[in-house]
Amino acid sequence: MSSLLNNKLIVVTGAAGFIGSNIAHSLASDGASIVACDWFGTDNRWRNLAGVRLEDIISPENLMAWLARNLGAVEAIVHMGAISATTERDVDRIVSNNVRLSLDLWDHCRLNDVTFVYASSAATYGDGSQGFTGDDSETGLAKLAPLNPYGWSKHVVDRRIAADVARGKTVPLRWAGLKFFNVYGPHESHKLDMRSVIHQIWPDVVAGEPIRLFKSHHPDYADGGQMRDFIHVDDCVHVVRRVLDAPTIGGIFNVGTGQARSFRDLAVAAFTAAGAPPQIEYVDMPECLRGRYQYFTQADTTRLVSSGLAPNFQSLEEGVTSYVDWLSRHPDQ
Repeated sequence: MSSLLNNKLIVVTGAAGFIGSNIAHSLASDGASIVACDWFGTDNRWRNLAGVRLEDIISPENLMAWLARNLGAVEAIVHMGAISATTERDVDRIVSNNVRLSLDLWDHCRLNDVTFVYASSAATYGDGSQGFTGDDSETGLAKLAPLNPYGWSKHVVDRRIAADVARGKTVPLRWAGLKFFNVYGPHESHKLDMRSVIHQIWPDVVAGEPIRLFKSHHPDYADGGQMRDFIHVDDCVHVVRRVLDAPTIGGIFNVGTGQARSFRDLAVAAFTAAGAPPQIEYVDMPECLRGRYQYFTQADTTRLVSSGLAPNFQSLEEGVTSYVDWLSRHPDQ
């Protein structure tokens, strides 16, 4: 990692969350001064920031006023805060949290030349029928049809930013929207049902019990054969770091490994890393998910690579082994 961020003031939203806390740890370890923006609630997500020296802590509803008071002091805003549950049905709540603040931060950054990195999502691709090309043009984005309010909220932000770029509006010297695919790794326990499959099956794996995966309700996929582009959170952090270190960058990029693997592959890797024989059972997918379920995602990383933002991605087996080791050393998480 570079030392270009020494003493630079960086705001990380969703800082106590999964990806945000890993970013905060990485940047702080390289000398950046971190302002954490988040709601901490009554669970233990504050522990995700244990060991990080924080310059300040701001609640999301006070962030814009804080930025106005500190105009010119902030080097970058890394915006990871969002309602990330694909099952959330309160669309007004999603708009308030995922759309409104994102667009306000984008306008602040583009008008004040503050580096802006924000989390988009592979959920914007919907059923995948239009592919996962990473086309961030207005025309390309207009073809996509997300399957749930979460994916739609991320898509709204992507399209507004793409429209600003197309119309020649002022934009920051460095900005990037990152369409994260299936991320797994440390600091995700607070996500409950939205945790990665590895975290959800881990207690059964270590107990020597069978784990459960969804049956397929699609003729082209076997039970457990639904495929995702699984990516370790460390690789996502490396992409963010490369955006922050770039002399100039702009665009919306896929952040995945470029290699789809099945949920069964993931489960087998977890059992293997734990030194246990695989035990897998298959259960029916809930009716409420069947019409909005993605059976295949795989990031086209062409633009990520050509822009110099792609690290040497870990393979599924390497990433799972690393995460299983971490889980073994942190049994309370």
